[in-house]
Amino acid sequence: MSTVNDPKTKLTYDDYVLIPNDGNRHEIIDGCHYMNPAPHPNHQTASRFIQHQLMNQIEIPGLGQVFNAPCDVQLSDYDVVQPDLVIVLKTTDIVIETRIRGVPDLVVEVLSPSTRKYDQEVKKQLYLKHQIPEYWIVDSKSRTVERNVLNKHGEFVATVCSKTISCEHIDARVDLEFVWNRLS
Repeated sequence: MSTVNDPKTKLTYDDYVLIPNDGNRHEIIDGCHYMNPAPHPNHQTASRFIQHQLMNQIEIPGLGQVFNAPCDVQLSDYDVVQPDLVIVLKTTDIVIETRIRGVPDLVVEVLSPSTRKYDQEVKKQLYLKHQIPEYWIVDSKSRTVERNVLNKHGEFVATVCSKTISCEHIDARVDLEFVWNRLS
């Protein structure tokens, strides 16, 4: 995880689209450019099996869409991220041709050694700032998921799950033991 630009210069979405595709994940948070290396195999495995379960319960029945990285989520002119998984319900009209523009219903980040602090602190604060209703932080190393749900006061309330996890505002549940059993 590294910051690329001079923090005195705030980058926008227009700057973001000019970043060359170099195989790394690029994001802009509060105008600062962050670059992440490619994720590890266990990261991808956890993400894929969570996505599979969510797709079966959300996308297949036509309740919404489940997107996986790299998919740009533009939360503001100065905040563009590529979460591991993004869920947008049909009732939310934020999917446009080139990106998701607005607040998704659920965001899932899978921790990697290089993104652990970034996902747990920087992105958590970003998602809280933009009032994303639910944010999951998947830790395949400890085999837990921190489920952050926005309460009526605009704060995240966190619970830790290890066997199953349910969405607060979406009728979907993920069997985490199924996911953990597929990791190396």
